[in-house]
Amino acid sequence: MPAVRNSARTATVLAVVCVCFFASQTAFAGRGKHGNNGDTEQHANTGHDGTVSVTVGGVVFDRSKNGSGSAAGAVTSRTSWTPPACWYAPRYTPEQLENYLKPIWEAGSTGADWDSRQRDRYVNGHPYKEFNKDKAGEGYWWDSYVNEGFPPGWDSCDEPIFWVDKGDPPPANIKNAVTPEVLAELAYAEIRVPGTKVELAPANTTKVNLPTWVWLDSADFKPVSVTASVPVLGIEATATAEPVSLQIEPGTADAETFPASGVCGIHDGRIGEPYARGKADETPPCGVRYLRSSGDGSYPLKATVTWKIHWTGSGGAGGDLPDGTFGATQDVVVQEIQAVNR
Repeated sequence: MPAVRNSARTATVLAVVCVCFFASQTAFAGRGKHGNNGDTEQHANTGHDGTVSVTVGGVVFDRSKNGSGSAAGAVTSRTSWTPPACWYAPRYTPEQLENYLKPIWEAGSTGADWDSRQRDRYVNGHPYKEFNKDKAGEGYWWDSYVNEGFPPGWDSCDEPIFWVDKGDPPPANIKNAVTPEVLAELAYAEIRVPGTKVELAPANTTKVNLPTWVWLDSADFKPVSVTASVPVLGIEATATAEPVSLQIEPGTADAETFPASGVCGIHDGRIGEPYARGKADETPPCGVRYLRSSGDGSYPLKATVTWKIHWTGSGGAGGDLPDGTFGATQDVVVQEIQAVNR
């Protein structure tokens, strides 16, 4: 049986397969659910003796400046990059680790040999003694946290729970220890941007060979951000997404876009230009012209916004993260222009 590994992952996996025989006994707090105030709520479980224990670490997300609305969604990286699947951060005080492990040992569910080796590691001084209770207040037990989406690599954080004194870095062999950059990558995954249903003129139904103006409401398309922090370490990072362009895909080859590339840049905080009376004969800065009727159906016009994402963090750290995209499709009916014969 391997050493104690990522307790967050273990607890989650056990919950998934409904093997939760010690869940009611352990004082374990997971990553929690998202609160209405934009922060992550920290949930605690009650132990068999009635005590309540809350984990000391974990990432807290402030989503108060995130995109909102029913059509909002997560951006997709334009590269193969993905946020961390797992990471290490403070989780327990000495007392909390004792409250977590002892009920497992008492249940005998993990085998006498495994329990003996764990007691040797955390109680008998090889290398820790009595859960480091003599160092209470001087540091924390670090453990691994897992991306709740279980992406590939979620099980790669398999180091046993380890101790770090306050102010000291984690051991050099620990990969994915939480840093401002790791927090920025986690914040990236939490970004939600507004839906991309574009304004059209004519709206929804247009005519063959008639330019259709396309634009986005500038009030909705402004920078959004998420801040991730680990309060007990005093570190944080903010990932900010800013809209930079809109790509139009008419949904048929029988169409031409304006500009020809189909990519409309952002100017003065606005993508495209609202149609105004008297501009019917002008070429829109962002738009589409359908060359054939959609018949009894419609064309699926897809509008995709590209968001440039950068981050800033504790100690003046910062940099760029991969651009993200988010798009939506809407139906456009294209009719023939009716001629009147006299």
